[in-house]
Amino acid sequence: MNERIQGQGGFSDHGLERLTRCIQTDIDKGMIPGASMLIAHRGKIVHESALGMQDPSTAVPMSKDTIFRIYSMTKPIVSVAIMMLVEQGRLLLSDPVSKFLPELGNLKVGVERTVNGKQVLELEPALQPITVQDLLRHTSGFTYGIFGDSLVKAEYRQAGIAHPRMSSDEFVKAMGQVPLMYQPGTVWEYSHSTDVLGVLLERVSGLTLDECLARCVLDPLDMRDTGFWVEESQHHRIAEGFNVDPVTGAEVRMNQPRRRPNLLGGGGGLMSTMRDYLQFAQMLANGGELGGTRLLSRKTLEWMTSDHLAGMPQARNGLSYLPGPGYGFGLGFAVRTEPGAAFIPGSVGDFTWSGLAGTYFWIDPREDLVGIFLMQAPEQRNHYRQLFRNLVYAALD
Repeated sequence: MNERIQGQGGFSDHGLERLTRCIQTDIDKGMIPGASMLIAHRGKIVHESALGMQDPSTAVPMSKDTIFRIYSMTKPIVSVAIMMLVEQGRLLLSDPVSKFLPELGNLKVGVERTVNGKQVLELEPALQPITVQDLLRHTSGFTYGIFGDSLVKAEYRQAGIAHPRMSSDEFVKAMGQVPLMYQPGTVWEYSHSTDVLGVLLERVSGLTLDECLARCVLDPLDMRDTGFWVEESQHHRIAEGFNVDPVTGAEVRMNQPRRRPNLLGGGGGLMSTMRDYLQFAQMLANGGELGGTRLLSRKTLEWMTSDHLAGMPQARNGLSYLPGPGYGFGLGFAVRTEPGAAFIPGSVGDFTWSGLAGTYFWIDPREDLVGIFLMQAPEQRNHYRQLFRNLVYAALD
């Protein structure tokens, strides 16, 4: 299914056809089950397509209202909700997180040293508290138990951090008992920081995270199909992946979206659709407003999409700097700082993030452009993020 709405708006027919043909060819080869793509330019949808299969086990075709696990594309939504509290005077970015989550008030930093030829983990006091800003820009010192290995990450795995059967209180308590990977405010490290922000939202608002996000972001933007689980009546719309990735041979594992989890993961728990996420992304592209509804001020959004790693010489020296060359990191987004250096086209000031299962979006303010790509193929995510972006810019007149 392929559709262009309200004219091409600065895009070539040939380029958009090449985009569709390229992705469809890979689907026909069995490399990915299917994909949904959307391009908005100057506030209008210029390309929208739903290709391949929504569920390869049933051969149900992809549709424009298919529901996807968006994983870490949850993070920008939670970050916006946090900044709304900042605008309301209920938070400061300089606030220590322990002001709201006292379980995080006595953290230690894990330092690996070699003793008698063996790697051991020694604990040192944190030299400064984790701030709300640190959580937003991933300089808290927290990490994930996945994405590489270290003795600290092993501690996370052993503690079962962020298990879906945990409550939010149990999660924060567990986070207060594992060591930090780095001193707070020094190194960018992808982490459970936004999950912690989700609990902070609950504590400050007095609402559960689903209620808080609905009230702050989802309902005002009419994002009716976005939530932490999918009701039974809508299960037929859920996108699924292959059982085994055809390229890598790895077993495909994704979270279950069909019942409410105990832990509502602010860092990666949401389900959404292409049109719902466009509502959120277009609000950002418009400077914080959509259809007369303003969530954030223009200056707050400029603040969020500035590089908050500037002036931090060690920030990019972690095990894996996921924003990549040419990008810094703001308050919930990777932010382009250089016209070159990156291995993808774009503009200085564009901002972006993605999700583990293969979802991706970016906003290019200079070109007034929004791109959204959704699939459920975790092993292929890096390839298709780059491919989609290359083809979108190639189609721009």
